[in-house]
Amino acid sequence: MNNIIVYCEIEEGKVSEVSQELLTKGRKLASELKCKLEALAIGSKLDGIEGQISPYGADTIYVLDDARLEHYLTLPHTSISVKLFQEQKPQIVLMGATTIGRDLGPRVSSALKSGLTADCTNLEIGPHTETKTGKEYKDLLYQIRPAFGGNIIATIINPDCRPQMATVREGVMKKEIFNASHKSQVVKLDAKNYVSDADFIVSIIERHMEKSKVNIKNSSIIVSGGYGVGSRENFKLLFDLAAVISAEVGASRAAVDAGYADHDRQIGQTGVTVRPKLYIACGISGQIQHIAGMQESSMIISINNDPSAPINKIADYVITGNVEDVLPKMIKYYKQNSK
Repeated sequence: MNNIIVYCEIEEGKVSEVSQELLTKGRKLASELKCKLEALAIGSKLDGIEGQISPYGADTIYVLDDARLEHYLTLPHTSISVKLFQEQKPQIVLMGATTIGRDLGPRVSSALKSGLTADCTNLEIGPHTETKTGKEYKDLLYQIRPAFGGNIIATIINPDCRPQMATVREGVMKKEIFNASHKSQVVKLDAKNYVSDADFIVSIIERHMEKSKVNIKNSSIIVSGGYGVGSRENFKLLFDLAAVISAEVGASRAAVDAGYADHDRQIGQTGVTVRPKLYIACGISGQIQHIAGMQESSMIISINNDPSAPINKIADYVITGNVEDVLPKMIKYYKQNSK
């Protein structure tokens, strides 16, 4: 019981970014714990899949390749994960907080009676002393996430049950190559030992997938608006500025709930996590759940008529004023000075 396993999501032969982000974090945690980092890859036609996993530092990759698993199915993926974790007894299991992870994670943790912390924004290793008994624990996984509507940051631990399981949203962890020439041990799993015909009682008849037209996550400049923008009409100013400086437009949850922007532009704990070079926050107060989704931005400019707005504390530059007054001036300036 001394390894970390990352469940890797695979679509059309490609490992998802959130899985590679978790491998990056898992490598750091494994180095701190002096244990192995392992990965689980389930799918079809997975020859060479280690090329997308090994560079992130995985010591071992468990691969189950079966034509019936070309696309994600709840029951077989649950059976495979549960049986493998029972065999390998990992101390930590990490999954993406995606539609797949949110379906698979609770089922696996329930079967293993291990518990699960969802939507973590950070993962750390540390000790814990039980207040009542004085019992001491070492090297626990601190599972950190906003709680109570984002009003506090909670640190959740699982002292006695294993594995310690957590899901993390895409973009929260930074994706970094550990070693481009790193070699992993590939262990091929035999499907007949992990799944039965009963696991395939549900079959996929037809799939429809539509990629998002908004590419906030990979934008280097983001102009984001909150409830303080005031209206959907005022939000057009953000699009005007974004067009001039080649940026993408984002929004806080409050702005989305008010109908100022579409949900696919939402940034924060319940939206997308971003790391742009420049983040311009317009009329955003700066609640914990929004800050969790953009605090890693290289530079933050806050435009707000409230000088004591929480977001101003993490901003590099603060412009105090109304969005409808400030943005037109910025647009005019950039138009005059842009080549």
